[in-house]
Amino acid sequence: MQNLRPRFSRRSGFSFIELLLVVTIIGLLIALLLPAVQAAREAARRISCNRQLGQLIVAVHNYQNLHGFYPPGTIDAQGPIRSAPQGYHHNWIVQVLPFLEQENAWRHVDLTVGVYDPRNAPVAGLRLDVLQCPSQVSTKPPQSCYAGVHHDREAPIDVNNNGVFFLNSRVRYEDVTDGSAQTIYLAEIMAENRGLGWMSGTRATLRNGGLFGGNVTAAARPANALGAVNAVLAEITRVDPNRKEIDPQLIVGGFGSTHPGGSQYAFGDGRTAFLASSASPQVLRQLTHRADGMLLDEEAY
Repeated sequence: MQNLRPRFSRRSGFSFIELLLVVTIIGLLIALLLPAVQAAREAARRISCNRQLGQLIVAVHNYQNLHGFYPPGTIDAQGPIRSAPQGYHHNWIVQVLPFLEQENAWRHVDLTVGVYDPRNAPVAGLRLDVLQCPSQVSTKPPQSCYAGVHHDREAPIDVNNNGVFFLNSRVRYEDVTDGSAQTIYLAEIMAENRGLGWMSGTRATLRNGGLFGGNVTAAARPANALGAVNAVLAEITRVDPNRKEIDPQLIVGGFGSTHPGGSQYAFGDGRTAFLASSASPQVLRQLTHRADGMLLDEEAY
């Protein structure tokens, strides 16, 4: 007699525990790989930033080769320079535009008026990729993520500064008596929202080797230019409690970046280097003085 009992086939599949185990393993793999992916992306951004800083230092030297001196840090009838939208303030970046393959932008700059005049607004509103560190977010109006060195200490931008780019400067190659290989010309800064823009020859594109010489993390980044100035004022007060009546518009500040561990700097011999945030403040002051005459051990940085 034929067996009439129903037959049940065994179907293969995942149990709930097996599914949970697979999901857990995938989550662990993602947790392990994500930091590596982020590190690889940051390494790529840092390389791009380094390349852009290299373009800027080459442009500065091309300007010097043509004119016999480096571009003025900022141009104005009198100093010290105040970080306010008043004055002529055409800066070193404006002067090197033709050497950055930005001839069209250069032709639209009106040198008969200051950088804040409405006639220069179209150029000031341009976002130039060579001025943008890919690790930093975009700002409005467009700011520069790189600045020239005007002095070795925190001081107003004026005609007697010790850097290479300052008020009405005409520094020649031979004036850098410490040697271009041991003198920082340009470096990274934290671009600030609602700043004065990349054309402005103020703290927007000039900094010193004084306070805040190292890395500034993204979490500590000031929301705007006023917040950055207030942070520098707080640090000055902490270091020198007896210092009174500091004009916020004369504050300049130092360098910094969102790169983990430090910032990128361009030296006068054309090379770029990544300096750790733990670098000695004394070493940074020596590197940002063009002619202090002091011996400097390159292994110190």
